[in-house]
Amino acid sequence: MKIYTNENNTATLKLLIAAKLAGKDVELLKGSYEESLGPAVLPRLEVHEELSFFSSNAAVQYLFPVLDLTQNGQCLQMLEWEATRLYPVVSTILTSKSVSSELKEALNTLLLTVNNLLAKHQYILGDKLSAVDISIVSTLYPLCYTDLKETYLKEFSNVLRWSGDIGNSKAVQEAIKQWGGSPNSPPSVPSLLGNPQVIIQTPTGSPDEVPEKISAEELEMAKDNFLNGINKLQPPLKREKVVLPVKDRKNVLITSALPYVNNVPHLGNIIGCVLSADIFARYCRLCGFNTLFVCGTDEYGTATETKALEEGVTPREICDKYFTIHDAVYRWFNIDFDYFGRTSTEQQTRIAQDLFKKLNANGFVSKQTVEQLYCEKCERFLADRFVEGTCPHPGCLYDSARGDQCDKCGKLINAVELREARCKVCSTTPTIRNSDQLFIELPQLEPSLRSWASRAEVGWSGPAKAVLRAWMRDKLRCRAVTRDLKWGVPVPITGFENKVFYVWFDAPIGYLSITECATGNYEKWWKRSPDYDVKLYQFMAKDNVPFHVIMFPATVIGVNEGHLLVDHIYATEYLNYEDTKFSKSRGVGVFGTDAQDTGIPSDVWRFYLAMIRPETSDSSFSWTDLATRNNSELLNNLGNFCHRSLSFCHSSFTASVPDVHLTHADLEVIAGVNRDVEAYVQHLERGRLRDALRHVLRVSRAGNLYMQDTQPWALLKGDEKDRVKAATTIAVCCELVALLAALLAPYMPDTSKRLCTQLNIDQSQLRINPTSPCMVRFLGPGHKINKPEPLFTKIEQQTVDELRKKYAGTQSDREKSNGDSKKMSVAELEAAITAQGEKVRKLKSSTKDKAVWQPEVDVLLALKKQLTLTQTETKTQTNTHTDSAADLEKAIAEQGDKVRKLKASTKDKSVWQPEVNKLLELKKQLAEQTNRQTKNDTTSVETLEKAIAEQGDKVRKLKASTKDKSVWQPEVNVLLDLKKQLTALQANK
Repeated sequence: MKIYTNENNTATLKLLIAAKLAGKDVELLKGSYEESLGPAVLPRLEVHEELSFFSSNAAVQYLFPVLDLTQNGQCLQMLEWEATRLYPVVSTILTSKSVSSELKEALNTLLLTVNNLLAKHQYILGDKLSAVDISIVSTLYPLCYTDLKETYLKEFSNVLRWSGDIGNSKAVQEAIKQWGGSPNSPPSVPSLLGNPQVIIQTPTGSPDEVPEKISAEELEMAKDNFLNGINKLQPPLKREKVVLPVKDRKNVLITSALPYVNNVPHLGNIIGCVLSADIFARYCRLCGFNTLFVCGTDEYGTATETKALEEGVTPREICDKYFTIHDAVYRWFNIDFDYFGRTSTEQQTRIAQDLFKKLNANGFVSKQTVEQLYCEKCERFLADRFVEGTCPHPGCLYDSARGDQCDKCGKLINAVELREARCKVCSTTPTIRNSDQLFIELPQLEPSLRSWASRAEVGWSGPAKAVLRAWMRDKLRCRAVTRDLKWGVPVPITGFENKVFYVWFDAPIGYLSITECATGNYEKWWKRSPDYDVKLYQFMAKDNVPFHVIMFPATVIGVNEGHLLVDHIYATEYLNYEDTKFSKSRGVGVFGTDAQDTGIPSDVWRFYLAMIRPETSDSSFSWTDLATRNNSELLNNLGNFCHRSLSFCHSSFTASVPDVHLTHADLEVIAGVNRDVEAYVQHLERGRLRDALRHVLRVSRAGNLYMQDTQPWALLKGDEKDRVKAATTIAVCCELVALLAALLAPYMPDTSKRLCTQLNIDQSQLRINPTSPCMVRFLGPGHKINKPEPLFTKIEQQTVDELRKKYAGTQSDREKSNGDSKKMSVAELEAAITAQGEKVRKLKSSTKDKAVWQPEVDVLLALKKQLTLTQTETKTQTNTHTDSAADLEKAIAEQGDKVRKLKASTKDKSVWQPEVNKLLELKKQLAEQTNRQTKNDTTSVETLEKAIAEQGDKVRKLKASTKDKSVWQPEVNVLLDLKKQLTALQANK
């Protein structure tokens, strides 16, 4: 093996250390490859003529592989962190001539992560040396042997211990010697890092590539697009209430995996499906595509029935409860669905049954007899999750394994194989009985499925392709499509009336039924037409992929009526929580409701989750990393640039954007930004949302550097030529802010909206040309901007520590802890709110620094929320449902009037949200009372039909009068319950 390198390149040191530790001989050739073949990525590891590595971290992994796959996700994540965050900071430190407090703070923040990891382990990822240790110790090596060690490393005892242990090994000392240094000192300053790696930029290059020289053609295009590009943008497409495909526009259908209604969604669920899909949908609308984005709760199946048993309610009540919770969580996260529905609808039943009948008629359904567990006491077959027992796998024998999987060893289980099986409902030992089930004949559909998948997978993400190939390694087998349950879509086949469809078959059809609810004509979107083209994009975590690339495509291929098959599946790996895994079933991690309670804005959550989106490997949520990225990327980079630019325009140019006289240097900045805009579009088009966001941050970094290099504050003190240059700089910076508002719109919609307010433009003006992405002039000379305000606030270490402690353990642990703590009375809470309100007012009057008073505002909001909950609990305990309907309707009218007045008087949500909560609680009480009264009064079919007609009329009027779902949804729930009663009564008769 050979390593081609340039002088003093620490990336080469990585390769040499990895090779020596692995006992592999390598030949070091300095300059040979570059001189003979021209500019290239250095160092380059050549294994043989047909295998070379241009990425130093990839080469390290090859030379010193990580065999434990459970660690590999962390390894890849940390290597990426080293390349994109640590290396640039160390490089800047070594090439600067003075010690910068900003650089010191940046490095301290980064090294804190390493130091904390080393406090737990001998090495960064555990008790074994990995590629991560080799890469990071090589990057830090030059700092360890200069006077900078005292400046930057003195505080980090774990880092110094670790680097010393690695550096003292014989293999590492030999590698350093071969590299050109010595065990006690690196090569001479100032060339400690040597020449930086030369990386030729590709159209979709990574954010950390060093670009090639900007061409004259790029400069000319940059000038033309900047001055005239706004006129080339396609007019924005009006967003209709009912979205249907249109001719002569790109029609984009976007689905997010349907979240299950057995718990609150956690952050892994949110980034894995709904948030990723929302970012892409907002991007599509920004490009002017005709876009329909649908999602909804997946409500049928055993998980719903078991959750209902746990909470002592019906499956319908569980679905209603968690649908409302999911809906509220996604609204807070600003998920902009065109329609958010659910699968327990009449439309779902009709479409699912229709597709199954056609699949059966075409000969792709068979009947088989299978062994199932049967509970004599409950008189029913037990679905997988209704049975528990001892795991049958040797070496495990966990005594609370489920009938489908063991939570301890993670292995799949056939329920009849459980040892000491017991019914989860009554604990009776079940017997084995035969049960007839219907199966879909996947082997017959396999040839067509393989043919389609081989063509379609080109547009899928890596995890989606990997799942497909894993399934396709072996022949497909028939799969049961029915189950012995009550909660689900009934099977429309004689002899199977008491069975329902398996949720794997039912759930993907939810996309069609939800589209039907949204548009009234799902086939317009879901069946191919010669009049227009529709592209289907689906977002999910990898565990959902089999149902979208095998099961559902096989179903519609078997139906053979031209249904749409997925063009692009953007699946993710898993997001972990700190040192463990998110778990919805066990309540581990941060959940959607928790995020709201932290006081951290939803835009910051959206940004952070997008930055750690597990696109190619598992990634981890970290409270420290959340704060670090907020403080460095949002506050110090993005927020700093936007606020500096607009403040300078507001104060020095009377809030008017100056005219531009572009120089070659200005055009180089614009052309460089255009490369990032192009990469942004290309990454988003391929579902690489994380990489696209990095290019947004590169734009703001380029703006900061441009302003720092030009120094308009100094130029304004010079002659006329200098003042013109200063004006051009500020004009370009203001246009960069407008560009950032556009690029951020998919990721941080509230921040984008605030920037638009400060820029004095309408958010609908923001557009991107996906066919020719570039920076255009959104503002123009003379445009008046509004007074700028800071966009972000710092997250303090104390806050991080408090949040980490607060969300440790499980949901049940936290609820118990909260329940055990002393609760304040209504009077105590009102007094505390008054005192805290006064404290906030004094702080706001003494300073404009939001970072000072925002924590106290958060305390005030938490107290108000606690008061609302306490008042509700008190009222429920002392006067549960004793109000008459007339009294409740009067209270609702009065509360509604109070809410309207508050909303008209202020935009501060913290002022009127508690009153909105009270209004919603009153409406809920009225709906429940109406429901109970209706149940008491409606004893005949005629009475029920009359009540349904009246309730339906009430719902129609409410929907016509307002778009506020919280107003009419309770009435819809009453209507659905009446219909359910009528169906049951008719069945009994």
